[in-house]
Amino acid sequence: MRYAYYTLAFLVILTLSVMGFRGANATRPPIELWPDMDHQAKYKPQAESKFFADGRADRAIPAGTVPRGRTTAADASYLRADEAHYAGKNADGSFVRGFPVPVTQQLVERGQNRYQIYCAPCHGAVGDGNGITKSYGMVATPTYHDARLRDMAEGELYNTITNGKNTMLSYADKLSPDDRWAVVAYVRALQRAANATIDDVPLEQRGGLK
Repeated sequence: MRYAYYTLAFLVILTLSVMGFRGANATRPPIELWPDMDHQAKYKPQAESKFFADGRADRAIPAGTVPRGRTTAADASYLRADEAHYAGKNADGSFVRGFPVPVTQQLVERGQNRYQIYCAPCHGAVGDGNGITKSYGMVATPTYHDARLRDMAEGELYNTITNGKNTMLSYADKLSPDDRWAVVAYVRALQRAANATIDDVPLEQRGGLK
């Protein structure tokens, strides 16, 4: 057993002598057992290269290359240059009123699906601010049914989903631009349902009301 202790002590001393104490100051450069991990063979941006005839490490994009998310090289939607669609704003920077996308039954149903996943936990199933998080201390969630939010431009609602506001974080990484507009459309449906009158019901359907 004594020889086992001697062997262990020898290995510890050898390791410390080779690897050194991490964080300690030294006058000599450290010994690198695997130098390729610290000094990788690679080219940095705009570096020179003797391999290519033009001497550049950066290579031009091959003709006809289509970035991920585009169907053709001329697909302008990839640039997201449509401010109304992708930022919810007009050319003068004001928020869009109305929808830059067609509001269909399918869009509203998609908005309902996304709303129930991402919005209902805080804002409640009917948009009254009484989501499950309220029982855990989040009492500042607003209701969609007050006049301020009913009168808010659709583009501003879209902007809030995109960039967040106050304690609400951005949902841009979870909802695509079209899904954000779908959620806004569903929020408008909730607001209208909560503030509807008998005049909003078609004549042929009023007989079924109680």
